[in-house]
Amino acid sequence: MFSSNPILSASAPSIEAYQQAITQSSQAVAAWLQQPEMYQGKTVAELRERIRLDFNPQGLGNQAAIERAIEYFLKDSLSVHHPQCVAHLHCPSLVVSQAAEVLINATNQSMDSWDQSPSATIIEMKLIEWLRARVGYQPGDAGVFTSGGTQSNLMGLMLARDAFFARQGHSVQQDGLPGNMKKVKVLCSENAHFSVQKNMALLGMGYQAVTLVKTDQFARMDMQDLAEKVAQAHARGEQIMAIVATAGTTDAGAIDPLRAIATLAAEHQIWVHVDAAWGGALLLSEKYRDYLDGIDLMDSITLDFHKQFFQTISCGAFLLKEARHYELMRYQAAYLNSEFDEAQGVPNLVAKSLQTTRRFDALKLWMGLEALGQKQYAEIIDHGITLAQQVAHYITSQRELELVMAPQLASVLFRYQPQNREANVALLNQQIGDALLASGHANVGVTEFAGVTCLKMTLLNPTVSLEDIKLLLALVDRTAQQLLAGQDCA
Repeated sequence: MFSSNPILSASAPSIEAYQQAITQSSQAVAAWLQQPEMYQGKTVAELRERIRLDFNPQGLGNQAAIERAIEYFLKDSLSVHHPQCVAHLHCPSLVVSQAAEVLINATNQSMDSWDQSPSATIIEMKLIEWLRARVGYQPGDAGVFTSGGTQSNLMGLMLARDAFFARQGHSVQQDGLPGNMKKVKVLCSENAHFSVQKNMALLGMGYQAVTLVKTDQFARMDMQDLAEKVAQAHARGEQIMAIVATAGTTDAGAIDPLRAIATLAAEHQIWVHVDAAWGGALLLSEKYRDYLDGIDLMDSITLDFHKQFFQTISCGAFLLKEARHYELMRYQAAYLNSEFDEAQGVPNLVAKSLQTTRRFDALKLWMGLEALGQKQYAEIIDHGITLAQQVAHYITSQRELELVMAPQLASVLFRYQPQNREANVALLNQQIGDALLASGHANVGVTEFAGVTCLKMTLLNPTVSLEDIKLLLALVDRTAQQLLAGQDCA
């Protein structure tokens, strides 16, 4: 019927078309990986002009469509594997993760019901059991893979909200939100991820429901201020439905004092969710696992595997300490998770997820653990943290570089501080970051920490060495000198 065999199927022509398409794409990727530039350096305006959607009514065929994707997407993509690409929590991926994607995409399993993903369902459940054991939770499979931190944080806050009202005899699931929510609050540090506010708005409570707690000199939640904020809330007649702790803030990599937060929360029967999207990688660490002391006391946990677990996007997980809380979101549909299935012990994971149709992303983590083993996995996770400490030490020895904060995970906050010059230092550092990306040579983050505009290196790439970073810092210095000579930042 279709001469170009567009559908993947068991027919010989379809299999041949599939192999040709995969070969053509993988060969293009191999060539792209070897290009020296981190980025081709095109601006927003140039990309808008270059990329045009001009669909042929008759279609171009697989080969031509792939060629156009190579030309207009692949060649202009950021090389996240490049040693000078250090701006964000954006990791290069494991080779075996790429192989997993081939299996995931070809089989196209949907994780909402067992009869759409039989082996995949069991593998995901066993991985959740394994992750719970790493955390220190009781044996069980209360948890699910997610698209990432924002979705996992939403699940934690939603269940915290519904558990809060359930204790008062009100079912949000059945009856919706009660009338006045103004006095129900969530506490998190001023360095917590923006998804706390975003998710509280999605949950119908708004940004106003979020109370920010001060942080200490290391960007961690300040326990004295947390205790004061709890006392102040109670004095105003407010109720606290949750505290969101952070294990790995986006910029500083700070880990809040988890055990102390859990102890205070227990005194007031407050749910604690920990956003460990980044720091959760230390569950595998051999050197730094103690940074997560107290994580076993959390009511729910966010994990991301497309950060320092080096998996392809997207791959995250949500863990729930007590399985009974899943009843707060369970819904039965005869076509997915019927009572008959449940009575037979059929595990339909749709009851654990905010998503219905869902990819089998758990395969990537399983194959990563199988291929590397826990010891090698630990080594590449620990490498980034150790490298960040080495880089920080090197920065302190450089005359015109200033370390803004000592690293805690694999990020380094620093700035270029010119000597004996009249310059707008904040603007200069912003321009350094912009100029490096525009040149295509490097991608260094620009952020603000404690009122200071600074540069950020997030050292997730296990193939990057201290010598690579020294070359990058020399490039930062050279770029700054050129900007100063041009007086752009005066």
